[in-house]
Amino acid sequence: MATAAPDGTVLRTVRLATLACDGARTVLDRALDAARRLSGETGRDAGPLLAAGVATFGVVRDDRVLLAPNVPGWEELPLPRLLRDGLAAPAVRLDNDVNAATAAELRWGGLAGTGTGLYVNVGTGLGAGLVADGRVVRGANGAAGEIGYLLRSPGEPGHAAGRAPLEEDVSGGGLARRASVLAGREITARELFGASVPAELRVLRDRALGELAMTIANLAIVLDPERVVLGGGMAAEPALVSRVEGLLDRAAPFPPVLKPAHFGADAALRGALALALDSLSGA
Repeated sequence: MATAAPDGTVLRTVRLATLACDGARTVLDRALDAARRLSGETGRDAGPLLAAGVATFGVVRDDRVLLAPNVPGWEELPLPRLLRDGLAAPAVRLDNDVNAATAAELRWGGLAGTGTGLYVNVGTGLGAGLVADGRVVRGANGAAGEIGYLLRSPGEPGHAAGRAPLEEDVSGGGLARRASVLAGREITARELFGASVPAELRVLRDRALGELAMTIANLAIVLDPERVVLGGGMAAEPALVSRVEGLLDRAAPFPPVLKPAHFGADAALRGALALALDSLSGA
């Protein structure tokens, strides 16, 4: 959580543990209390709060956040209204964390200056942010870029069955779960990219990276972006980067430039700041 000046300069920060087991309302109340304290401390030197941006997991639709099982009860809260009331800011903008990170990359990072771009976040989960006409595309229901739900083969269970086929297969979290089953012990995504990976796990990893690279190349064919930016914990893995670069060159009629994300662990935070600034400018 942070406050910033209108030019994006961070003024103060505070970090909170989510503690999802406490339930959604307690998590929200704790965050709002911290935000009000942070805003008050900043306001003594920098003036009143002008706008607030909030990045959340899930899909923001109307007055609810959907597809957000990580915090019990989060989907039942009228989150946008509660944030507007609780923060008392003249303007409040809420979006999912990947769209927020895309907004940050568009304003300050690897997508700055592009009219059409693609941000792909590959970490514990999987998601994409689409940029067209210099703006982040949210879609009719706020679910544009939810590529974790892409089907991998005809007839496989999808969202209606409570599944996210591509995310389960190629995200860091999905890879770790599949590798743990194969190895008969807990395996982390970090271990899968280490120097001494057993052959059967290396095959699993490399197939997933190939499928992920193919997905990114197909997205680039559909969108025709100027740039593709990779973010998230797996984004810097040379094995992924080389596959994506190779497939973009071979498959896309007009291969885009591939770049690493400018923001790493603080991508969602920077994204929330970008959302607040966008609300001021009407973007």
